[in-house]
Amino acid sequence: MDKIEDMRKRARGGEPIASIARAVGASEPTVRKYARMEDLSPEPPRRREPESEVLAPYEETIDSWLDDDCRNWRKQRHTATRVYVRLRDEEGYTGSYSTVQRYVKRRREEMARERDRRDAEGFLTLRWLPGEVQVDFGEADFRVRGVVTRGEYLTVTFPHSNVGLTQVFWGETAECVCQGLRNVFEFVGGVPRRAVFDNATEVGRRVGGEVRTSELFRRFAAHHGLDYTLANPYSGNEKGSVENKVGCHRRNLFVPVPSFHDVRAFNRRLLEDCLDLSEGKRRHGLGTPESELFGEDREALSPLPPAAFSCVRWETRRCNKQGTITVGGAHRYSAGPAYARREVAVALGAFDVAVCDCETGEVVAAYEREWDRPRPTARTRRCG
Repeated sequence: MDKIEDMRKRARGGEPIASIARAVGASEPTVRKYARMEDLSPEPPRRREPESEVLAPYEETIDSWLDDDCRNWRKQRHTATRVYVRLRDEEGYTGSYSTVQRYVKRRREEMARERDRRDAEGFLTLRWLPGEVQVDFGEADFRVRGVVTRGEYLTVTFPHSNVGLTQVFWGETAECVCQGLRNVFEFVGGVPRRAVFDNATEVGRRVGGEVRTSELFRRFAAHHGLDYTLANPYSGNEKGSVENKVGCHRRNLFVPVPSFHDVRAFNRRLLEDCLDLSEGKRRHGLGTPESELFGEDREALSPLPPAAFSCVRWETRRCNKQGTITVGGAHRYSAGPAYARREVAVALGAFDVAVCDCETGEVVAAYEREWDRPRPTARTRRCG
């Protein structure tokens, strides 16, 4: 400031710019700049960002590596040293390590702030990143082995591309949610980077600021490395993509009422039918084909874990004197007379029930799971 004050004082006295520059030891453009400056008010401190023309061509490459790290195990992510080595060996980078280190540190801080901001907003964003999904249940009638039965269907949408995938179940339990997600993950070939669930699903509940999730789903999420959150109660606007897709699939895939014998075989065909709905369609507001954007969704997915997750909930039951157990209050399954008055382990899946010996773990009986489902009749069914 002493030098600036001296330059301005000399300029006010009429001294030529060249003379001032020689007297204070500064360049003529610098003298001219401060002599003409109208506002010298103090400015708030600003972070000086490291600038490097050498690093600039490689910034997009570094960003892609750091973005991929978000989907990898934390112990197998890039360090600044590893980024520098890869840039040097693979990309021909000739700059210094310290420049790379500063950039990596800054970008990680910015990415962390962005994730925190999205979490704080409860995902109330207009733009969803590739690989993020919304999940919710819908309800429809199905004709199963000649009988019309009311069932639920789990819909998973990718808001970035507006592609949705649906699976049919007879309940909304945690094992149904996990089985549906597993089917979708295996179909698309990866695990989404983040999932938003309706607060009413059996994944869990948001009570005030606390989220309480079921043990089975916690294991499922940990197994797949899935980040998730629950929408706020009565806040359909937080998951508008899946809300719309639930209705779209009911109108386009379940009219007329589907008829089948094996729900699992129907679910396998249903995944392809869901993709066919997006074929040739352009994403609303973008004009880009949904299939092209779905390719970006798939590229953003994390790899599937080596082992498939067993989507069953284990319970212990004591057999009665006939060797029969009761599950769900009304449904009875037989373990056999040999297990009369003995405890057995029961594996409850989305479609099956397995009764196992508690000591050996051997499956002693397996059944198709029964559900308490309303069955509409001609008297109760309404049109419109």
